[in-house]
Amino acid sequence: MSSLFPCKNPGNQNKLPTSNLAVVKIQAWWRGTLVRRTLLHATLGALVIQRWWKQILTKSLEKRRRAALETFTREEWAAVRLQSWVRMWRVRLRYCRLLHAVRIIQAFWRCHSCASRGFIKGHYRVTASQLYLEIEILLASGPCIVTECIPLPIKQ
Repeated sequence: MSSLFPCKNPGNQNKLPTSNLAVVKIQAWWRGTLVRRTLLHATLGALVIQRWWKQILTKSLEKRRRAALETFTREEWAAVRLQSWVRMWRVRLRYCRLLHAVRIIQAFWRCHSCASRGFIKGHYRVTASQLYLEIEILLASGPCIVTECIPLPIKQ
């Protein structure tokens, strides 16, 4: 049996037969090719795993950002809605107070007109920012016209 490697004889240390040298070179090249192929497959597998993991992290981050944005938007709309309700309530309260005052004045003048044989008429108009009030009182002594424009406190 012949071996690919020479025997350890002191005289044969650096001397290899030419055919054995070619065989050793071919084997070394083949082993190097196998190692490089194995390393290439391992590298490609690692790259696939890294890309997959990066996609998972990106999707997770996007979900968290979306949830935070939705929460912020929901809270912001809740605050805006609450502010609008408070403004509406305050305007309605002011309007009801003015309406009550108008009714008191109308009731007083109706009683007064019955007693003095006078006549009272009036009208009011409410716009988005003001209450226009016009009262005309006709008495025996002469007409009296009261016109009032009352601003409503509405935040623009």
